[in-house]
Amino acid sequence: MATSIPYANARQRYRSGAVPTLRTEDCSVEELLKGYHPDHGPNARVPLAVGVNRGEPCQPDLARQLHANALIDDVDLAGAQLVFTDVLVVGGGGAGCAAALTAAKQGAQVLLAGKLRLGDSNTVMAEGGIQAAVGEDDSPQLHFEDTMRAGHFCSDPGLVAQMVMDGPDVIRWLIQLGMMFDLEDDRPLGGNLLRKKAGGASAARILSYRDYTGLEMMRVLREAVNLDPGIDVWNRCPVVELLSDERGGCAGAVLYNLEWRTFVLVRARAVILATGGAGRLHLNAFPTSNHYGATADGLVLAYRIGARLRELDSFQYHPTGLAWPPHLAGGLISEAARSAGAKLINGEGERFVDELQPRDVVAAAILRECAQGRGISRDGQIGVFLDTPSLEMANPGILAQRLVTLRHLARRCGIDPAQEPFLVYPTLHYQNGGVVVDKDGATSVSGLYCAGEVTGGIHGRNRLMGNALLDIVSMGRRAGASVAESKGHVMASRAGIGHVHEWQRELTLAGLPLHVKAPQLFPGYAHFDLRNDASLRPDARARAVGSIR
Repeated sequence: MATSIPYANARQRYRSGAVPTLRTEDCSVEELLKGYHPDHGPNARVPLAVGVNRGEPCQPDLARQLHANALIDDVDLAGAQLVFTDVLVVGGGGAGCAAALTAAKQGAQVLLAGKLRLGDSNTVMAEGGIQAAVGEDDSPQLHFEDTMRAGHFCSDPGLVAQMVMDGPDVIRWLIQLGMMFDLEDDRPLGGNLLRKKAGGASAARILSYRDYTGLEMMRVLREAVNLDPGIDVWNRCPVVELLSDERGGCAGAVLYNLEWRTFVLVRARAVILATGGAGRLHLNAFPTSNHYGATADGLVLAYRIGARLRELDSFQYHPTGLAWPPHLAGGLISEAARSAGAKLINGEGERFVDELQPRDVVAAAILRECAQGRGISRDGQIGVFLDTPSLEMANPGILAQRLVTLRHLARRCGIDPAQEPFLVYPTLHYQNGGVVVDKDGATSVSGLYCAGEVTGGIHGRNRLMGNALLDIVSMGRRAGASVAESKGHVMASRAGIGHVHEWQRELTLAGLPLHVKAPQLFPGYAHFDLRNDASLRPDARARAVGSIR
């Protein structure tokens, strides 16, 4: 650990209510990022050795997943149950639900399969809000410019323009489904939507419900899916491989039923991957704010079948993850706290960064403070203070009325946030890149679509707060509408895992091992082994049923 200031000493220097002047810096944003952000440095990337992105840079931990062999082979498909549907949606979060609802409304037969239960996803953990240009002092053009600037102008301008133009209609759609938003006053039947300013934004554009907006969004999406007769939901059925036709297009997927420990072949006219990101791989050994299921499944499977990827060396580290207590390290403190005015204070009692700079800048500034000995150490953990006591003093009642989740988190930490500041440190939060898609979510592989965090192109090399919830609904609805048209298409006459055999040959030629398998499905500490789990075949079900129940 770098030299740091003991917690007791830092508390003596800290004074609630007396927010210090922002320290001036002589380094540029570019120098700060290159010097301290995890995306930079000598070991931050390696070239991919196989696949359509061969030779392009990739984060090393993710590269090991993309270089891996498939989890299954032909023998696993023998005797497997075969199911047909128009549209297979993989992933039960916000993007998957939005896609499924839209496709079903247009008459497609939809099967939605999730690794966990419907709604168990990063969507429910999105606290800060959703961006949409609905204010009189705002416009989609300003939203577009803010998004492009925050992403270091590496985003696809067409995709960004489409998303920001979708914003107001997305909000209307969510309200029609029953989603609640905070209002400027407490009138139950009136009032304008309350708008807040996010880091990196030029206007107040964040719409929220308390500080658990994603949970509220997922509530209405989940209810809508469960009530839709055109959607068949399969819980606890992760995808382990895609099916390819004789022309290399996607023709369905192989699911693994975790309850019955059997494989199921789902033939579909179109597949939408809405599997989320890679945070639970703990890239660069960082703690993470991500949901348990975020293990890069969609990236691995899309890449193996031939879909092109982008920005595989760019990830977002949220500035304010919990640093203490150790067992909660990585847990998220929403940007809503900094949007409301909470400041970051180092161990010397200094304010060292504008807290409403883009997230990569704020995260890099915290890492710099810790690297240069101004971080605060407590029980082996290091970080800086998030000054919630001063926030409460300046805005009495804000912690109880607006930052409800933060209050719950404080209780888990054993602190009173009105009296004691949080100790925070950047946490692995978002996958900036992903599968290359067009305006309808279509990939470079026929029949394969993607939506949500598994995609790349919208956020460039840094995501603007609130754009994730807008992205998943905007692109989810567009992908769902596009694949609904597939219900009239002729289904491929043959489907199998021929692309896996080609992939194995490519691995061998590149000198890569065949015994390394992916997708991982669950974090390493879950100790899940598909091969051992799948050894309980149907002929063993009678012996296993007692233990399953």
